[in-house]
Amino acid sequence: MDAKVVWLFIFVALYWSYCIFWGIKGALTARTASDYFVAGRQISIWVFILAATATSFSGWTFIGHPGLIYRDGFQYAYASFYAITIPLTGVLFLKRQWMLGKRFGFITPGEMMAYYFKSDAIRILVVIVALFFSVPYLGIQLRASGFLFNVLTDGMMGVEWGMWLLSAVVIIYVASGGMRAVAYVDSVQAVLLAAGIVLLGLVCYYYLPEGKTWSDLIGALTEIDPETGRARFGRTTLEGYSSYIAIPGVIQFGLGLGSDSAPTGGIWTALMIMTYLMALMGIQSAPAFTMWAFGNRSPEPFAAQQVWASSFGIGLIMIVFTAVQGISAHFLGANSHFMAVHPELVNNVMGEGLGGKDIMQFTGRQGILVPQLIYLLSDSAPWLVGMLSVCALAAMQSTGSAYMSTAGGMLTRDLLKRFVIPKASHAQQKMYGRIGVLLIVFAALLVATTATDALVLLGGLAVAYGLQMWPALIAVCWWPFLTRQGIIVGLVAGLVAVTLTENIGAQFMPWGRWPMTLHSAFWGIFFNLGLTIIVSAFTQSKEDHDHKMIFHNFLREHSALPKEKRGLIPVAWIIVIGWFFFGVGPGAVIGNWIFGDPTNAATWLFGIPSIWAWQILWWALGVAMMWFLAYKMELSRVPNKEVEALHEDIGDIEFDMDRPG
Repeated sequence: MDAKVVWLFIFVALYWSYCIFWGIKGALTARTASDYFVAGRQISIWVFILAATATSFSGWTFIGHPGLIYRDGFQYAYASFYAITIPLTGVLFLKRQWMLGKRFGFITPGEMMAYYFKSDAIRILVVIVALFFSVPYLGIQLRASGFLFNVLTDGMMGVEWGMWLLSAVVIIYVASGGMRAVAYVDSVQAVLLAAGIVLLGLVCYYYLPEGKTWSDLIGALTEIDPETGRARFGRTTLEGYSSYIAIPGVIQFGLGLGSDSAPTGGIWTALMIMTYLMALMGIQSAPAFTMWAFGNRSPEPFAAQQVWASSFGIGLIMIVFTAVQGISAHFLGANSHFMAVHPELVNNVMGEGLGGKDIMQFTGRQGILVPQLIYLLSDSAPWLVGMLSVCALAAMQSTGSAYMSTAGGMLTRDLLKRFVIPKASHAQQKMYGRIGVLLIVFAALLVATTATDALVLLGGLAVAYGLQMWPALIAVCWWPFLTRQGIIVGLVAGLVAVTLTENIGAQFMPWGRWPMTLHSAFWGIFFNLGLTIIVSAFTQSKEDHDHKMIFHNFLREHSALPKEKRGLIPVAWIIVIGWFFFGVGPGAVIGNWIFGDPTNAATWLFGIPSIWAWQILWWALGVAMMWFLAYKMELSRVPNKEVEALHEDIGDIEFDMDRPG
């Protein structure tokens, strides 16, 4: 057997042993339903910081993201800013959800929403969103793991067979140990995810052609033919720049992908980037993250996770090391067209693994890039192949395990216990929770067998669904004006709009996918929030408003901004709007040229394309923005008054929608 395959199985065995250990320990310590579903509300600071980071940045960060940078260039690399926009959702909602969970004993978001709005319809809709999010999202991660092992074992393990086998261990530790097991395994997975991305970036940098600078390499990749005015490699934007180092404008009016009117110069216009990042904000607004909030001992780790672990740590890794992986592949033999024209600028170390073909000729296309980068070390460091493979596997399973656990809990608490077995014991709830995990994984595996698109884009449907929870979270955490009628109408409309502007529905519609280069999440939240506000304006009720104010008065009493800081509220709005406009929105087109002419590498101020320098600048400013919101504005700080619990578990008392206390 090949040395790399031996090391692969050794590292996988060690990793699986750790997972199963926590599955057993979690099962032994989960005595109540609260212990099993939300770890007894005792997740510690460092465990949450690492586990929430792993859950936010999954296999698509490890596998799909570099491949799309390779394919689309730095216009797609703006997606790396999801290291900031994903936790921005947490800044707005996690602390306040934790406070409500601690106060009223909520275990699932469905319980919180049903109690707040006095509506079981919302409870059911929350479960539907959780399933719509979890099943396709989990399916993509599972398929990616099978695909990775298929490549690294030289086809010994088939994709479908591999993903079913690799899923078995995840099922064991998630179903047996619940959220506690998931949290402790995710903590290690976060370290493996970050270490793997950094190591692969260093590997790429090591193999770059000797004596060549980024200006030499990227300048040749993005050169414009003076006779035709067209890019020799990639596409040309409307301004005459290479699509690898320029955004193709602010917006392109017309139909979306798959229609007769395709975008010119690439799909990643400024508004496409901004709305795509909006979609990814759906990760921490999805119902699963509400349960993560409920599981914490205190909100103390929220700010550290959002600012330092995610925005700073993962952001730095993606802006630098992931970008290096994606763009370097052109100079390591993945781009046969470039190699034919500029052999002196290519160190063809990927040639053997690719059989002399262009990487875009393979099944899975850009998704095969990272497995091939790992494959480079087969002869020189087979042990490192095994370790990096486990890093990739951990990245792909980190998010999946969290959504298995939380979705199983919601099926049990919000459907079975509410409507079928109201007096279910703790043992029964744990048993049905485990059955729920099995059903969800089985459904995800069925979805995964038909997944064929780019991994990073397939997750778009799921996260766009997750974003549709924003109006409901805004209502519960901030704005009592929104009514249950408005939330229900808006949520249904948002889910429909997302579906009709994504792959699954757009193929039957004349506008195609992502009309006007605006992501489906935008179209969903546009109709969702708009209808929510309109319907709420006509369905106000004093009785309902008084009921909701019990929650909002509690939140204001415990977490209101000190009087001396209230003057900073307009400043916060200006900072956030300015960052979105210039960092990832219409103003980002300035980054195409402000630090050097995209058509002349000699003018690049920092020796790298202007667009890359602009991204680094606005990543740093984004970290500062997150610090300001989380710490200075106290959106993620410990409440100024201790939260006293009314109930340890709301499911243990008689459910009365008319009385929250």
